[in-house]
Amino acid sequence: MRADWTDRFLARVTDTPAGCWQWTGYLMPNGYARITIGGERQYAHRAAYEALVEPIPEGLVIDHLCRNRGCVNPAHLEPVTQRVNVLRGESHVAARARQTACVHGHPFDEANTYRAGNGTRKCRVCRTAARARARARTRSRTGVDCAAA
Repeated sequence: MRADWTDRFLARVTDTPAGCWQWTGYLMPNGYARITIGGERQYAHRAAYEALVEPIPEGLVIDHLCRNRGCVNPAHLEPVTQRVNVLRGESHVAARARQTACVHGHPFDEANTYRAGNGTRKCRVCRTAARARARARTRSRTGVDCAAA
């Protein structure tokens, strides 16, 4: 670490039993630690990684392997793509991305999956069944077979 901000950085770090270097300085509303270095605000975990390990490669983000956003321990940080970072996470987006089947158990494979207009994966078997139910409801209400019309 550069000497001009090392002491200030280390003064805001405390060890935890899990091995995290917990940031005791400013935490942003999203839980990430922030520090000002040379008049520029930066994420503290990124500053720690770049100072103690290596520059973060272009196009990569830092993933907290410990899942603690306030941790600045470089041993708990790994540069990965944004996609990998999201998929490793605990958000509903990550959970959906990890699904291998629809809620009815049909596989999300190439033959049975299509993308909706909003980018989400959808099940072809379920869509076919839903359309059949809709046609049956229409037939029972009107007496007209809408598939034949």
